[in-house]
Amino acid sequence: MTTEADSRELPAAYWYDAAEPGADDAIGVLEALRRFRSADKTMRLRTQDDMDMNETDLAALRYLIAEEKGGREVGPTDLAHHLGISTAATTKLIKRLVASGHLQRRPHPHDRRAQILHPTPGAHEEVRATLAAMHARMMDVADAFAPEEQLVVVRFLTAMAEAVSHAHDDDAAHGASHDAARDADPQP
Repeated sequence: MTTEADSRELPAAYWYDAAEPGADDAIGVLEALRRFRSADKTMRLRTQDDMDMNETDLAALRYLIAEEKGGREVGPTDLAHHLGISTAATTKLIKRLVASGHLQRRPHPHDRRAQILHPTPGAHEEVRATLAAMHARMMDVADAFAPEEQLVVVRFLTAMAEAVSHAHDDDAAHGASHDAARDADPQP
């Protein structure tokens, strides 16, 4: 489900200033990260197709299974907040997952007006059957690194998540300050 535009590689110089000292190594890291993100996107689309679900339904199911595993109860409002969708959209999503046999609604034990959402045993089995082999391959890759290397990877990915989560206006300010610093460097 990768489009032709997604699969075309742009030269590194398109995105990054390869003339900066040490840029080749950093560009290699960022290109590897981009390849991973592309492969991850393709895997998620394949998983959605295999499970006959859209992205939001699958994200809801993954969240509900994780919360259930952690012993936490989730209601429709909690799910809406987690997914960042309206309560009306959440109601439709819940109806789809109930109709497909992936979800059960149960009364809240202390509030008769509220519901608790539970993934069905069949949903657990389908998720495991669909994702178990891929998760095992991912664990094998992570386990192949020494503990100190794993810490570096965690530190890098955590910092990268922070870097890409900043607001758009931060991007403009960073670009302007980066350009100004580069332009202020005296030429020999």
